[in-house]
Amino acid sequence: PSRPPPSLLPSLPPSLLVLLGSAPCPFHASPFARKSRGCGTRRPKTPLMVTESGAVLYIGALFPMSGGWPGGQACMPSAQMALDLVNNRSDILPDYELELIHFDSMCDPGEATKLLYDLLYTEPIKIVLMPGCSGVSTLVGEAARMWNLIVLSYGSSSPALSNRQRFPTFFRTHPSATLHNPTRVQLFQKWKWTRIATIQQTTEVFTSTLDDLEQRVKEAGIEISVRQSFLTDPAVAVKNLKRQDARIIVGLFYETEARKVFCEVFKEKLYGKKYVWFLIGWYADNWFKIKDPAINCTVENMTEAVEGHVTTEIVMLNPETVRGVSNMTSQEFLAALMSRLGGKNPEETGGFQEAPLAYDAVWALALALNKTVAPLKAKGRRLEDFNYNNHDITAEIYRALNTSSFEGVSGHVVFDAQGSRMAMTLIEQLQGGSYKKIGYYDSSQKNLSWFGNDVWIGAGPPADRTVVIEEFRFLSQKLFAAVSVFAGLGILLGIVCLTFNIYNGNVRYIQNSQPYLNNMTAVGCMMALAAVFPLGIDGHHVHRSQFPVVCQFRLWLLGLGFSLAYGSMFTKIWWVHTLFTKKDEKKEKKKQHLEPWKLYATVGVLLAIDFLSLMIWQIVDPLHITVEKFTKEAPKEDLDVLIQPLLEHCSSEKMNTWLGVVYGYKGLLLLLGIFLAYETKSVSTEKINDHRAVGMAIYNVAVLCLITAPVTMILSSQQDASFAFAALAIVFSAYITLVVLFVPKMRRLITRGEWQSEQQDTLKTGSSTNNNDEEKSRQLERENRELQKIIQEVKALNTQCIMQPHTHYY
Repeated sequence: PSRPPPSLLPSLPPSLLVLLGSAPCPFHASPFARKSRGCGTRRPKTPLMVTESGAVLYIGALFPMSGGWPGGQACMPSAQMALDLVNNRSDILPDYELELIHFDSMCDPGEATKLLYDLLYTEPIKIVLMPGCSGVSTLVGEAARMWNLIVLSYGSSSPALSNRQRFPTFFRTHPSATLHNPTRVQLFQKWKWTRIATIQQTTEVFTSTLDDLEQRVKEAGIEISVRQSFLTDPAVAVKNLKRQDARIIVGLFYETEARKVFCEVFKEKLYGKKYVWFLIGWYADNWFKIKDPAINCTVENMTEAVEGHVTTEIVMLNPETVRGVSNMTSQEFLAALMSRLGGKNPEETGGFQEAPLAYDAVWALALALNKTVAPLKAKGRRLEDFNYNNHDITAEIYRALNTSSFEGVSGHVVFDAQGSRMAMTLIEQLQGGSYKKIGYYDSSQKNLSWFGNDVWIGAGPPADRTVVIEEFRFLSQKLFAAVSVFAGLGILLGIVCLTFNIYNGNVRYIQNSQPYLNNMTAVGCMMALAAVFPLGIDGHHVHRSQFPVVCQFRLWLLGLGFSLAYGSMFTKIWWVHTLFTKKDEKKEKKKQHLEPWKLYATVGVLLAIDFLSLMIWQIVDPLHITVEKFTKEAPKEDLDVLIQPLLEHCSSEKMNTWLGVVYGYKGLLLLLGIFLAYETKSVSTEKINDHRAVGMAIYNVAVLCLITAPVTMILSSQQDASFAFAALAIVFSAYITLVVLFVPKMRRLITRGEWQSEQQDTLKTGSSTNNNDEEKSRQLERENRELQKIIQEVKALNTQCIMQPHTHYY
């Protein structure tokens, strides 16, 4: 009846089957095989033993008295002390007595496999198993379910043991290593850190702990920006932390590797007021002062590097003077344990820190068993009826342990859903070379007890990253004001010129210059000058939500202003070239007429092209604000910040395409205007008497625009230079155009006194007179040419007469 059914054996881990299969008596061996191998007498035939004081319940324990962690040296006396007190209590298991059957596992899973076989196949039946080390507990916890055994560990911290599917009957009074993580997250939130880094030694316990931390910080909205690991040499990992600007660093490694890490930390200067390290708290208090041949840093170097780091440590001894279920305070427990150890040095006794956990593990088991007596009695069962095939008793013990809650010498004992102990965490900080308690955190109650004595090298807790201050670059207000004054004066000049041209519109000299086109030029110049103001407006003046409106305003003012100003001048020069650069024969045969509507229609076509193109641009791909980022800059002051310069631009999705179309079209107009101005420079006509001035204006405007457009594109990232080039080009172009076109007219009317001297009744009469004058001028030119021809003939005849010899008549 003590052997597990064969159907359950295949579910055992293969490694465990191999190990147990090599034992003297495999569980699935036939009776013949058992007899032949000497294992027929190894099967336990007797249930729990009964004595005069009652039934004895046996606990199979594995205490590591030696090996990597000799925790049994203090934990076994502590557990035995708890058993003695429990057995002497009349209110706890009055009809039963608990007894330990223990072996030395040496913290070795291989040795533990053999010992587990001995525990299970040697009388009497054990009701509970109590392993110590994480590796041993992993083996025992995985196999125990096949025998319906509860496992209660006192010294296992591996996060892997919290897997309920893999370890369905496992409990532990030693908290999981992941219990540090809620405390760390609480501290991150307290100090307002949202970005951390980690460095770990590549072992299973630290990897599992870090996986749990990653999940918890993600839920808390905290980012792990850097995750480094190493096997034996942490040099590269520490350099990567430095390179990636890690500030808040969680270190998960054993004590020997901690010395290697902080030696590299000292070399990389990854310490001081800008950095905070979080370490595990179970290192020796002087771990950084221990001479280690594996590092080449002095004690002074190490002391300097570790100053200010924070540790989290599971509270294994209740800091308060409270009498728990055993009627013993934590200090009384320590005194009793020291007495039982016979005066051994606690620092040289393995497991001394974990001893309260072993003590409370026995009490948790005793209370749980006591809690099962009544429910089992109601079902007609008893604890002494337990065997390895009994599911009911195991289920009752499981429920009782799962609901455990009492005050022990290690603090309040309670298990989470995974069977792991919930305990308080001690928070310490290294201040002046020694650890100081700065707080406690109770993860079960989510309560942080803070002493407020944390000390920082700087003014307070450092930032979790280099603070980047975004700083917008704005246009120089002095430059903007100066250019705006010039633009304003230019607008006033345009108003004066426009008023002059309208007031003297009936003067024949003004009429012969096509005043309506000149009016368009003046209006266009004023619109272009007005574009200077929105061109200099940026985030310093308006909110970002209003900036796209400013962008559109710039585009429309400048585009339509150019079309009016340059378009009217281009129209003049175009028609002068069309009508007055023909051959003389054709001019004589054809009487030339210049109809004003054709001039206005030409300007209208150019204006319509610009209007339609701007409208399509605004509808299809409207301008919006974009922000250009520059290289971060360090301020002159000794501050842990960087300046991130930003610059706002007016842009669209296909900005380069639109600019290419606009610049290409207007560039061709400028080049064609230069060509026509050159071709008509020697033409003299009264129909458009200022075309030479128009040509000069076209030269200046074209040169300024052709130079400024590419320069401003190149200097777009330099707001002052870009604005200066663009705005001054607009101002100079407008000034030159207005001065060249209108100032000579003003001077002539003033100096010659032609103010309203030759008023015309109608524009038609004026045009007729102009046409008659031009006809007379052409008639005089023809007569002049005929006279010059006659003069040439006379000169030729005189020359011929002189050259002939004289004839004498006798």
